[in-house]
Amino acid sequence: MNAKTPGFSNDLNLKKLLDNAHIGVVIHSWDTSVLYANPVALRLLRLSRAQILGKIAYDPQWHFVDESGRILSVDEYPVTKVKQLNNPLIDEVVGVVDSSDDTISWFLINAYVERGESDTDSFVVVTFNDITDKKQLYSFEEIVENTQDLVIITEASSIDKPFGPKIVYVNKAFETLTGYTSEEVIGETPRILQGALTDKNSTDRINKALKDNQAITETLLNYDKQGRPYWIEMNIMPLTNKFGEVTNFVAIERDVSEKKFNIEQLKSKNEELKALKVGLEKRVEERTKELMKFKIKLEQIAFIDQLTNIPNRRYFIDQAQKVIHLARRNHLTLAFGFIDVDNFKTINDQYGHVTGDTVLKVVANRLAQSFRTEDAFCRHGGEEFAFVVAVSSKQCISKLGDRLLNEIRNCSFTTENDDEINITVSIGLKVTQVTEYTDLESEIKDADNAMYQAKKAGKDRYMVF
Repeated sequence: MNAKTPGFSNDLNLKKLLDNAHIGVVIHSWDTSVLYANPVALRLLRLSRAQILGKIAYDPQWHFVDESGRILSVDEYPVTKVKQLNNPLIDEVVGVVDSSDDTISWFLINAYVERGESDTDSFVVVTFNDITDKKQLYSFEEIVENTQDLVIITEASSIDKPFGPKIVYVNKAFETLTGYTSEEVIGETPRILQGALTDKNSTDRINKALKDNQAITETLLNYDKQGRPYWIEMNIMPLTNKFGEVTNFVAIERDVSEKKFNIEQLKSKNEELKALKVGLEKRVEERTKELMKFKIKLEQIAFIDQLTNIPNRRYFIDQAQKVIHLARRNHLTLAFGFIDVDNFKTINDQYGHVTGDTVLKVVANRLAQSFRTEDAFCRHGGEEFAFVVAVSSKQCISKLGDRLLNEIRNCSFTTENDDEINITVSIGLKVTQVTEYTDLESEIKDADNAMYQAKKAGKDRYMVF
């Protein structure tokens, strides 16, 4: 602004006031070209006087966006709106993106028309404050990472099983509930959380929604890293890019196990609770505890051998498949084992089934102490046990066999008649470098054959297939 600018006051005190104002001030002529910008405006817009003076509002070196990030059309620019409506613009939030930086600068804008005798003598005065810090007060990633809900983001391509959709992000809440680290699941599919009792109809509905790029809400039974079941309520939504293409899916999930159990309890006891209004809250609490105990009991019946209190064959198959999957992914060597208690029929015939059951419990307890949490083992049936463990090399198999034999030899016990029972076992082992063709049933069968060779060779020993 200078003394020769048409239509402007030549009062130097006014120019001094604008130059020292704490807000940005830009004055446009009626054709929107910039006649004046004060120092604050230049600093906020990251422009020099030479870059802005004389430029029209529609100059391609910058563009405006609304609060949702949508690019504004020329008709929606503050200067245009003031001219068209002939009304002041008050406290409108607008984002400015210029060619020097992709970062959006957010401003609270006010504007009005300074009317002259004609359009040539009329001006649009725009004032604005920087509110970028307020708009970016919270980090989206920080919020997602620290929310108590589980957040899973997958790719939108290749959603068909068994390999898709691939996980690209999980938050801390996911790691806490499932026991998996982000490193373990990135590149995997959410199907690794599903198990034998996961409802197929629900998973089919989810799969169809993903193929149709539609949002969906489902309640699903999932399993954590240790195989423990939990109910999850999930909202799955497609994420699109600026071209409207679906690039990812995000699942917001919440552990609703307790809620699920409460609902089932309320359904089954609704009429009784209506008749017993007195002490309703206490009854609900007590019944919920009973239901949780019943759930644990059901899990034990489904997955735990009732005599030995170690995993049963059904649970072993599920866990062993997970061990094989992990070994295939990490190029690990696995040892498949089959164990049979020596002379078990003789012990049963001589001392009775109670003593025989005690032998099985003692062997099971010693095996439970010998294997790691990441190993899979079970009572396979009768006096037989099976296991799958990762080994660092094939040379380690002898150490594994000797260790298990010694563990069992050290667990002899005395009967009520003071007879000492010495327990030994025969072990068959099969060592496999896991590939996509590795089959659990086939590997266990080979280990079983090796166990019979150990029996024929004199028992109390191991043989490698």
